[in-house]
Amino acid sequence: MEKETEKILEKIRRIRIIKKITQFDLALEAGIAHSHMYYIESKRVIPSIDVLVKIAKALRVPLADLLK
Repeated sequence: MEKETEKILEKIRRIRIIKKITQFDLALEAGIAHSHMYYIESKRVIPSIDVLVKIAKALRVPLADLLK
């Protein structure tokens, strides 16, 4: 996995924790399976751009914030 990709996945987790959102609630809000969210945060799966967009919307942050 690319280092940049790992940073994006870490940022998702960090923002989720700062906003005090559970992994389950984030998955529910993003419209993805909880297991998929778990695999994303544990760096077992690289999310598609569509899933990243859903996660950004659920976290209420611009997609660009996840990608920078």
